[in-house]
Amino acid sequence: MIDKKAEIYNCGRELFSSKGFKDTNVSDITKMVGIATGTFYNYYSSKDKLFMEIYLEENAKLKKNIMESIDLEAAPLNVIRNMMSLNYKGMNLNPILREWYNKDVFNRIEQNYREEKGLEYVDFLYDSFIEIVKKWQTEGKMRKDIDAEMIMTIFTVLINIDTHKDEVGLRYFPQVLEYMTEFTMKGLMDCSKKE
Repeated sequence: MIDKKAEIYNCGRELFSSKGFKDTNVSDITKMVGIATGTFYNYYSSKDKLFMEIYLEENAKLKKNIMESIDLEAAPLNVIRNMMSLNYKGMNLNPILREWYNKDVFNRIEQNYREEKGLEYVDFLYDSFIEIVKKWQTEGKMRKDIDAEMIMTIFTVLINIDTHKDEVGLRYFPQVLEYMTEFTMKGLMDCSKKE
């Protein structure tokens, strides 16, 4: 049973990577696995659910690689700049993670997943990063008058800006993201604010 689910997962991942979410259907996956279409539904209730599981796994791998490749002891502004840059590059290099930019597809899938699993299952940031924020606050590198969870929410907003790059305009988007990150971090690092 586990092996069949793994086969569906792996074939789904391969097809979503090569054809994209919209152009992959359940029958494509089941043909590749060599099972009846009905058997697919013993393991996943929909193509959306399979895709979201694959997406979350790919996202977790990217975040883990980013966390392992940056110097967390560097100045907070440099850490966040590096994280944003690596995240943006990683999202664009991975065809499954690129679906994040396909708003029609991703909003529907994410909403369904949130309704079924709850908000805590769709955390697209770095689970353990809040501990780094708290450390920066303790060391006086980041404002203490703003709750660490609020700071994480602010970081999430920065990461979500990239879903609006078409509205911002591709000509200006990289600079806008850089400035928004810089201005946000300088505001968060202004420790002259009252605690």
